Amino acid sequence: MADGVSFLPETTFTARENIMGQIGLMWELIKQPLIIPVLWVAVYLCLAMSLMLFMERLYMGIVIILVKLFWKKPEKRYNWEPMRDDIEFGNAAFPHVLIQIPMYNEKEVYKISIGAACNLSWPSDRLLIQVLDDSTDPIIKEMVEKECQRWASKGLNIKYQIRESRGGYKAGALKEGLKHDYVKHCEYVAIFDADFRPEPDYLRRAIPFLIHNPKIALVQARWRFVNADECLMTRMQEMSLDYHFKVEQEVGSSTHAFFGFNGTAGVWRIAAIDEAGGWKDRTTVEDMDLAVRASLRGWKFLYLGDLQVKSELPSTFKAFRFQQHRWSCGPSNLFRKMFMEIVRNKHVNFWKKVYVIYSFFFVRKIIAHMVTFWFYCLVLPLTILIPEVDVPIWGAIYIPAIITILNSVGTPRSIHLLFYWILFENVMAFHRTKASLIGLLETGRVNEWIVTEKLGDALKNNKSKAPKKLFFSKMADRVLVQELCIGAFLFFCGCYDFLYGKHYYFVYLFLQTITYTITGLGYIGTIVP
Repeated sequence: MADGVSFLPETTFTARENIMGQIGLMWELIKQPLIIPVLWVAVYLCLAMSLMLFMERLYMGIVIILVKLFWKKPEKRYNWEPMRDDIEFGNAAFPHVLIQIPMYNEKEVYKISIGAACNLSWPSDRLLIQVLDDSTDPIIKEMVEKECQRWASKGLNIKYQIRESRGGYKAGALKEGLKHDYVKHCEYVAIFDADFRPEPDYLRRAIPFLIHNPKIALVQARWRFVNADECLMTRMQEMSLDYHFKVEQEVGSSTHAFFGFNGTAGVWRIAAIDEAGGWKDRTTVEDMDLAVRASLRGWKFLYLGDLQVKSELPSTFKAFRFQQHRWSCGPSNLFRKMFMEIVRNKHVNFWKKVYVIYSFFFVRKIIAHMVTFWFYCLVLPLTILIPEVDVPIWGAIYIPAIITILNSVGTPRSIHLLFYWILFENVMAFHRTKASLIGLLETGRVNEWIVTEKLGDALKNNKSKAPKKLFFSKMADRVLVQELCIGAFLFFCGCYDFLYGKHYYFVYLFLQTITYTITGLGYIGTIVP
């Protein structure tokens, strides 16, 4: 009996040792001919994409410096004269302008947007405000309609429009709004989402560029954010969007007179919309779709960095993820649909085609997301586990550091948050990569459209109630299993590097693990900067 008892553990140990030995042997058999070559290919691909992104950021950095130092301001580069009231001719010098405000169950912000539009400094007989309400809540619809009636009683020409269905979502609403006979006399249309608050002089500063420059189709203003300091997540969003507006939009406007319409805070020449084929709902980025089609017709765009419109950033992580899915999936899907149309176009020159295909779409909308996730969250950690594959230090550290510094110029006040911004962007790159692949392959949630939740002044006025929504929501709505799994993988790689590595990558891996974990548990929107 005693011999039997002592014999069983020894047999079990021997069997376990044999199994581990067989697994180790199999790993060695497939590692050299398969795993290592595949990982080397992945490293080279990621390094190539990193260099593409680096050259793109460097190019835009050089251009923006030249623009700031040597370019004349838009008022000097283009024909521009201020709008003046004429006693003799009255308001005849002012063109008819249509304001479109698309909204969907915007209980918290509808008064803000309608009030801002109605307070624009423009002759009332030359201004038409159109509230395009796709709300499904009858109470909210009634509230919005009454607000329109209140402004109409003050002498404003404001129309409340509803549709039988939400077909085409925002694009469908904008397209339907332009079909009404009462807008046929309007030459220009300004579009403001429900949380946007233009200053009274917005039209007086933007419209003259369209009046005196017949080839300009669009004047785009810059977004400013009223809730940027609400939490760490909104500060991160501000940093990304400031770079987009201060650099990407400025460079596109200054060099090629082309950039992607941001969907709001812009004024369009209605003739350009019609010539480009009108609004289409084939992707979730109807604004970019229209901009590319108008550009291929030879129309020019102008970005005004000094013309700023207040707006609201998503203040919950759930809302932010839905927004980022739409903003990442839509462009890649549009690229799939328009690639050959851009190549075959005969209205624009070769270099503009290269800019639109390579720089605007491929590098910024696809490569930027994929290399961030694949390289820094998968390939680099795997090279720690497989030391036969080594990433050169210039690709692992120097190039990413320069790209990060170039990205930081948009928001100098948040320079102290730069390192955490990197970690947060790496986490979001996973979500954006998935969305980009969905758009490219046109599968799954490719046409998903969920309106970004806006809180207006509700969060500021009800601070005591806000944490309940953030902290005590259903666990299923907050926990992101995939992000937690990636965090666990990075933690394992970090531990391995700490014990056996030689590059000290574990410092980055542990910090990235913490960020993935916080995000995966849904607490990112609760951290105050």
